[in-house]
Amino acid sequence: MSNLGNIYDEFEWRGLLFDATADLKDVLATESVTAYIGFDPTASSLHVGSLLPIMGLARLQKFGHSPIALVGGGTGLIGDPSGKTAERQLLNREQVEFNLAGIRVQLAHFLDFDRSPNPAQIVNNLDWLCELHLIDFLRDTGKYFTVNYMLSKESVKRRIESEDGISYTEFTYMMLQAYDFLALYRRTGCTLQMGGSDQWGNILAGTDLVRKADSGKAHGLVFPLVTNSSGTKFGKTESGTVWLDPERTSPYRFYQFWLNTDDRDAINYLKYFTWLTRAEIEALEAELESNPGARAAQKTLAELVTTMVHGEDAYQKALTASGVLFGGSIESLSISDLKDIFEDVPSTTVSRETFDGEGFGVLAMCTETGITASNGEARRLIRQGGLFVNNEKIDDENAFLTGANLIENQLIVIRKGKRNYHLVLALDPSAQRSETGA
Repeated sequence: MSNLGNIYDEFEWRGLLFDATADLKDVLATESVTAYIGFDPTASSLHVGSLLPIMGLARLQKFGHSPIALVGGGTGLIGDPSGKTAERQLLNREQVEFNLAGIRVQLAHFLDFDRSPNPAQIVNNLDWLCELHLIDFLRDTGKYFTVNYMLSKESVKRRIESEDGISYTEFTYMMLQAYDFLALYRRTGCTLQMGGSDQWGNILAGTDLVRKADSGKAHGLVFPLVTNSSGTKFGKTESGTVWLDPERTSPYRFYQFWLNTDDRDAINYLKYFTWLTRAEIEALEAELESNPGARAAQKTLAELVTTMVHGEDAYQKALTASGVLFGGSIESLSISDLKDIFEDVPSTTVSRETFDGEGFGVLAMCTETGITASNGEARRLIRQGGLFVNNEKIDDENAFLTGANLIENQLIVIRKGKRNYHLVLALDPSAQRSETGA
């Protein structure tokens, strides 16, 4: 056991303890347990909503217990009805295997598989569920589940009352998840399942099955479902889901997601998603109250979570990219970085040939892009020090922009004043002809 204390108390002060079975606190204080959490392989990447259970396993391991990440390759073929208003589209085995590969890589960022004496494990429940024979499963496992018990679960009741109802396929999900607990109990001595509060009914079904089938003692613990104070679902933005895969959500946008956390949520998120101690979080809470404009809590949150998920280099790059919006240098950033940063910024496309020879006059550029309404307005803007190209101030109203000003020969970033940006995209003439069919 770790000398850090009881992980139960750790979950409690961090606001992570929504419910738990009786006497679990005493068990965690006196025994090294093996615990698991299931992850749904409906995509090839986990998202920020998965971070809380992942951190739950990582904290458990730090306190001397043995974590198992169960990736539901078998149950993923069925679909969990919990929290769903309609049956999801079923995946085939090839899709599930592809998704599993991506999830395994991400879990390895948080869990130590070489730690002694309590290494983490990743298992796939398809390994045992695919071996089940229907008649044997119904006889040996199904007999422990009454239809009355299954109908009493909130996730099932909600679906039965819906227009589409619930299929028998999804109705069996509870039995399969319970069987996972029994299989891990038999294979690894696992005695604790954790998950979100919406999984409480499924987890209790598993503890009951372990008790009835093997006379074993099993436990459950559930975390609260993370919400934010604005009423928006956590992990969702106007652009969609915030993924852990940098190809789906860039480190810059990932960093911005955490940096934009509401003051009312920042302290809770520091408790949920970082390793900061109680004293460190209380200090940030005091600073947030006394100087909210500094956003120290959000900056710390964004730094720690981005570094944990994507690494120090990606965090530094995201920090640099964020500075660009406030006039920072863009020298070290690529075209893809800049397009990511300025995704919502208006743009104008011109021919690459515009920058040949003498080049593109800054006055013409201002009027063609609509940054100014006239050459006269453009001159006044330059004389007042308010026009920037690639975040460098333009002092000469008669200046011309050439290919040397293009970033990677493709793009120029124009700024009017402090925060009014516009992109100029230089398109190769052959590409233009191709697009028009010429």
